[in-house]
Amino acid sequence: MIAYPYFCQNTSSLAASVAIVILNFNGRNYLEKFLPSVVASTYSNKKIVVADNASTDESVDFVRSHYPSVEVIINTQNDGFAGGYNWALQHVEADYYILLNSDVEVPEHWIEPVIALMEKDASIGAAQPKMISYSDRDSFEYAGACGGWIDCLGYPFSRGRIFDVLEKDNGQYNTVQDIFWATGAALFIRSNIFHQLKGFNASFFAHQEEIDLCWRIQLAGYRIVVVPDSKVFHVGAGTLPRGGRKVFLNFRNNLMMLYNNLPVKQRILTIGMRFALDAISAWKGLFTGDIDFFKAIVRAHWAFTIWILSGKKQLAPNALPIKKLKGVYKGPIVWEYFIKKKTRFGQIVKGG
Repeated sequence: MIAYPYFCQNTSSLAASVAIVILNFNGRNYLEKFLPSVVASTYSNKKIVVADNASTDESVDFVRSHYPSVEVIINTQNDGFAGGYNWALQHVEADYYILLNSDVEVPEHWIEPVIALMEKDASIGAAQPKMISYSDRDSFEYAGACGGWIDCLGYPFSRGRIFDVLEKDNGQYNTVQDIFWATGAALFIRSNIFHQLKGFNASFFAHQEEIDLCWRIQLAGYRIVVVPDSKVFHVGAGTLPRGGRKVFLNFRNNLMMLYNNLPVKQRILTIGMRFALDAISAWKGLFTGDIDFFKAIVRAHWAFTIWILSGKKQLAPNALPIKKLKGVYKGPIVWEYFIKKKTRFGQIVKGG
């Protein structure tokens, strides 16, 4: 894994144009609380866009009345995170997009370090800042922490977050590093790459669509990095509730991502192993009384099977064995975590 010097540069006069695009769905309270920090960002060549995903609250009226400098575009239906951003970014022009969740507080100089590095290195297709918990300023946040990784079976984890365990931020990951995926909560991406790759896979609706996109970015020959000199504070959902739509989407979408991006032989082996491991998780949930978790996984496997038969697959034309990509742990993270009881990224990935 390549390590780069810790990068810090105040370059508010950078020429590259940046569009901060906040996808909103009934998020008036978050916009009221966090949009002021976004507006106060010091990067000069920026615009802020709130893309509304058919909200039924007062989000649009609030932004228009309190922040006339913020552009508002309105979708007539809720297309989820994936489809919503695909729709929104068709209407936004800039050199770089920053896809920012509405529940993120940003400091004034959070944009400059990332854009300066991406301008310096054309091989970087996407990046993320360090994600810190809004409620616990000493800890990493669940969604991305300090850069996303993946294991050989497709389980995502992060520098600073293994499954549900969040590390304290003691500066242990304060170097720019190649990663497998950058969080969709604060995703910096070159606009031409987003459109070249046709954006997110809209079939995902929500959850893990950014991992799928970052996978395709790597297959296209670009790198994904984390820039810890940029630090933002995310409210987030924390660990997902044990059951329901979120669990369904995570399990289904992960399998779809593996199917689309792995070479044929590895696809068959990996998905077979994942079906078995998912079944173990489902039955464990059932035996411990969590029937919603069990049902969510069963529905995810059934929906995945229907998806394969539907012909809606989007197979990567340049698929590579996953171990050839950056930010991949070549062993199974479930073994390290559940059997060997390793709960910190640095215990599992040496030098990471």
